[in-house]
Amino acid sequence: MKHSRAPLITTILVLLFFYLPILLLIGNSFNASRFGTSWQGFSWKWYELLFHRDDLWIALKNSLLIACCASLGAMILGTSAAFALHRFRSRLQTQHQILLTLPLVLPEILIGMALLSLFVAIRLPLGLFTVGLAHVTFCLSYVALVVQARLQDFDFSVMEAARDLGATRSQAFFRVLLPLLAPGILAGGLLAFTLSIDDFVVTFFVSGAGSDTLPLKINSMIRHSKELPVINALSSLLLLLTFLLVATAQRLMKKS
Repeated sequence: MKHSRAPLITTILVLLFFYLPILLLIGNSFNASRFGTSWQGFSWKWYELLFHRDDLWIALKNSLLIACCASLGAMILGTSAAFALHRFRSRLQTQHQILLTLPLVLPEILIGMALLSLFVAIRLPLGLFTVGLAHVTFCLSYVALVVQARLQDFDFSVMEAARDLGATRSQAFFRVLLPLLAPGILAGGLLAFTLSIDDFVVTFFVSGAGSDTLPLKINSMIRHSKELPVINALSSLLLLLTFLLVATAQRLMKKS
């Protein structure tokens, strides 16, 4: 009996559909041609031009600052929320779980509009601070879910053993519980960092003057055809960074 090759062919076609555009983008970042319609030789000039663009580096600095702050805030709040949901069972915690998962299913445009309305209502000036708050809002849900999954299989008897050996509640938390949960927390933080650094929709609504992040800057550059090769080079570097972060997060989640 011959095995059908249809599943293999379908898989290859799907992979080509998803990854061929990415490979073309990376290839065009080394293309000497400005428009990428034809191959005119290998060149590093677009990367050299990229490293001389001060406006892009300022936008990158803003994105990294917001992503780091949002990840840290999401790790603290998401871990706290995961502990509360794991330890307590009540109708209030059920509502808490629903609120925690809402950012995962709501359209980003709706989250951005809602946060913009909130900031305008409380007269909070739009800028890097509001962008950071917005990113924490949707990133903490991912951290909470990762930590919740880790807590499902966690053996809390090690905490009781530490208390029996004379450790205080805070010592047992910081020296026993937190180190054991650290891989899961860091994995959630890396996922939050990846989501934050390339977010465009929510950032578009809550950013103000002088608070352009890298996705916003790329959006303004893409309207000019002469900027496309630089965008290809920048996108290639961002892809490399994203793949490294996701791979690190996956390894940490397996270890946890």
